[in-house]
Amino acid sequence: MTKFKYLKLTKTKRIRYLTNFKKKNTYLVFLHGFKSDLEGQKPKTFLRFAKKNNLGFLALEYSGHGKSSGKFIDGNITKWTNETYQLIRKIVKKNNIILIGSSMGSWISLNQFKYFKKQIVGFLGIGSAPEFLEHLMWKKFTKKIKSEIIKNGIYPLKYGEYTYPITHQLIKDGKKNKVLNKKINQNVNVTMVHGSKDESVPVIYSKKILKIFKSKKKKLVIVKNGDHSLSSPKWLKILKRELKLIIS
Repeated sequence: MTKFKYLKLTKTKRIRYLTNFKKKNTYLVFLHGFKSDLEGQKPKTFLRFAKKNNLGFLALEYSGHGKSSGKFIDGNITKWTNETYQLIRKIVKKNNIILIGSSMGSWISLNQFKYFKKQIVGFLGIGSAPEFLEHLMWKKFTKKIKSEIIKNGIYPLKYGEYTYPITHQLIKDGKKNKVLNKKINQNVNVTMVHGSKDESVPVIYSKKILKIFKSKKKKLVIVKNGDHSLSSPKWLKILKRELKLIIS
């Protein structure tokens, strides 16, 4: 049974999270993707990994996601970045951090470097999607969709079996959170893992992240026939293997 906890950030905002408390050890911090939650295989797999390897662990659901409070349509990259910052500060405190970002979670992870650059010692990206709101959504939308978003403030984007309510404020906020034009100088272990058959985010986005880092310890792992999620047992094994290499 997975034991979730809640942290009250304001009178109206409660964030659901998972943790493995360690007073002095390195923490794995897992950040999930857009409209995702902590019910999937990856956060549970990484929590088990942390316990087995005597590491701390933190994973959270941003506001409007999973069982955290708030509406999804009120959220954006800035808000979700700030919520992540607050939970790291309150739970991980001064311990070293290895960030694990899944899809949008990699974008949120990159935003944490300005706050915790002395604590972050590693970064594992999974199907990373930095700046996806502008490059993979807005720029590819038809004129009709764009005008509807501007006029109504929201558009119900159908993708596969899901519908994503894309707001104008979310798109505009995404443009304020550029990360691909920055440089990160600290020498951390950086590994990007990307499925060769990822139909949501092209591999080029993982390559773009690697260019940000001046670290010599960086690599790209392309998973043959891998999808965007990389949540099957055989692909989770690859993620655990790469995480071990980052730690060692």
